[in-house]
Amino acid sequence: MSSYPTEKLQKVLARAGLSSRRQIETWIKSGRVQVNRRTATIGDRVSLTDDIRVDERKISLSALQPPPQQVLCYHKPVGEVCTRQDPEGRTTVFKRLPPPEQGRWISIGRLDLNTAGLLLLTTDGDLAHRLMHPSYTIEREYAVRILGAVNDEMLKRLRDGVLLDDGKASFKRIVEAGGRGANHWYHVMLSEGRKHEVRRLWESQGVVVSRLIRIRFGPILLPPGLRRGHFVELDVKDQQALSQIVDLKVSRRSKKPSFVKGSARIKR
Repeated sequence: MSSYPTEKLQKVLARAGLSSRRQIETWIKSGRVQVNRRTATIGDRVSLTDDIRVDERKISLSALQPPPQQVLCYHKPVGEVCTRQDPEGRTTVFKRLPPPEQGRWISIGRLDLNTAGLLLLTTDGDLAHRLMHPSYTIEREYAVRILGAVNDEMLKRLRDGVLLDDGKASFKRIVEAGGRGANHWYHVMLSEGRKHEVRRLWESQGVVVSRLIRIRFGPILLPPGLRRGHFVELDVKDQQALSQIVDLKVSRRSKKPSFVKGSARIKR
């Protein structure tokens, strides 16, 4: 019996960057995947000692091994989408990113088209899944520019809870961040990731969010020197801080972080 640990076949092939787990399950059902020269089935578990092929092409051992845990902090601009392919032809965040050492980048949650700021991406599917799971209630912080009059009663309602169309929602904290008139800013914190939740909460009070920037996800802050469209790779210390809040360990050493725009590296 092999001493290597086994994992689900579709998980291993997805980690190798071949496609999504759902697409790979379709390949398995259609007979395109073989394990040790036998047509694979859904539910098969494999190890690094197995001969795994897709359309008769053998997948290399290096591609099947668990990738080093890489995490990018990307400063998403307004106007980019967080999908890999956009049917409307809009720019996706993935076009800005360098190839990972192994596997593919997985977005940890999403920011909508008109929201800018901190977007985390990783090669570690388990880390991404846990960070997105609502049971961990990870705090997110946003800088919000508000158009309209804001008073103490409104702020109290937003802290106590407002009934939205998908249930009650509230901000854990609201901090005034300066400005007046059309340039009045607040920092708001919440610990869930419902769609458009920050905008919907403010708009329930009759005011308009004119700018929305995510500035923190859990322990990770948007670096003040990181320009829009640039990213930095988190070092081991930051990866550990992120992993610890979801009870995971960093098993592989990361490279030192560097600011990047396209292929041009900019030293700190």
